[in-house]
Amino acid sequence: MPRMAMGTRETDQPPLWIATSDLPASPGHPFYVRLNAILDAHGFDRFVEDRCRQFYDPVMGRPSLAPGQYFRLLLVGYFEGIDSERGIAWRAADSLAVRSFVRLALQEPAPDHSTLSRTRRLIDVETHRTVFTWVQQRLVEVGLLKGKTVAIDATTLEANAAMRSIIRRDTAETYQEFLTRLAKASGIETPTREDLARLDRKRKKKTSNKDWKHPWDPDAKVAKMKDGRTHLAHKAEHAVDLETGAIVAVTVQGADEGDTTTIGETARAAAEQVEAAQADVDEPQTVDEIIADKGYHSNRTMVDLDAVGIRSYVAEPARGRRDWSKEPEAQAPVYGNRRRIRGRRGRRLMRRRGEYVERAFAHTYDTGGMRRTHLRGHTNILKRLLIHAGGFNLGLVMRHVIGLGTPRGLQGRLAAVLAALWVLLVAVRRRIAAMLASDRPPGTRDPLRSPTTLVVNSSAAATCTTGC
Repeated sequence: MPRMAMGTRETDQPPLWIATSDLPASPGHPFYVRLNAILDAHGFDRFVEDRCRQFYDPVMGRPSLAPGQYFRLLLVGYFEGIDSERGIAWRAADSLAVRSFVRLALQEPAPDHSTLSRTRRLIDVETHRTVFTWVQQRLVEVGLLKGKTVAIDATTLEANAAMRSIIRRDTAETYQEFLTRLAKASGIETPTREDLARLDRKRKKKTSNKDWKHPWDPDAKVAKMKDGRTHLAHKAEHAVDLETGAIVAVTVQGADEGDTTTIGETARAAAEQVEAAQADVDEPQTVDEIIADKGYHSNRTMVDLDAVGIRSYVAEPARGRRDWSKEPEAQAPVYGNRRRIRGRRGRRLMRRRGEYVERAFAHTYDTGGMRRTHLRGHTNILKRLLIHAGGFNLGLVMRHVIGLGTPRGLQGRLAAVLAALWVLLVAVRRRIAAMLASDRPPGTRDPLRSPTTLVVNSSAAATCTTGC
């Protein structure tokens, strides 16, 4: 039996010089290669450099991160599902395909997370919104943004703040200090941890945003999350085009603000974005219809939408018989909205709202990695969300071009193609067997259909049913 010589570990000391031809090379990820081709064809780098020139010193300064590389890194955060800037920087240093997309040379070090964070603080939120609008203009060019019918809905994002760190607004006491003071006032001179826990359980309305705040993130508000937990959170509100599924606008508000309070800001942002995205269109489309769930229904909302000429399709909660003597001006808008949502088109729009809006939330926050934020302050969070939403819209463009909206969509595509080819071969085989059976004498066995072949065929059909 032939034997091999065992290799031994060489020294860990790296060589002083490495030829360029010896450096590792990557063909690039097919998704990122095609996405870069789209960005380059429309002059993305030149566009963002012109918009960000005012934030850089023209003469001297510390080495900076190019605007095109900065926004590409944030797009990597969406496409790879990375929540933190530290994780984005690590991914750029680890992956040759990501380095190729970001346009980092092999001898060039990947940017540190502190450089990425400093660049984000340097560039204002309006410039991030301009990049978001630039992406929407690409949607308009391929017919993926109409803007006539818009759905509005909100979700909560877990804040980068812990409940145990909140303090009183009036006395600046921590929660532990506050409970200790209450225990002493009730007659317990030296309260134990069990005493404080018992006292806390008996209290009503323990944490109110009117009484408590986070010392380092005042924008974070105490809210009930979807899984039932109480946590400091932010509220993100989306406006989605119901004809194409594109995100029209994104806003960030306090988690304690009601939907009827925030819909006005999001509706205005949606109207402005639709107008800006169609700046080069001869006959631009305006926002004519707004669809929302029953959390947005109120007399004031109906009156305001009717005043600006927008048809409302807002689900109405069961309030019983209404008395219009105090607000007679709201009767006609409320009845008009009720008539529209009960119609065939209203029910169809409501079903589409649940599909398109929840899909945008799932891609942007769940698989996109932004359900929990690692930033503080609404301005910083909005900067990241605008580019995240821009990545979602770029995914629509990529799906229109190559049929896939994310790099992960390529995973499993080869297996699906092979399964489909196998089912096709099985169908051809059975067709040939049927043709031969017509010419075969009765009682003879089909050579093309053995028990093994039947088992393999059935498993292939099952695979295609579940995985194609």
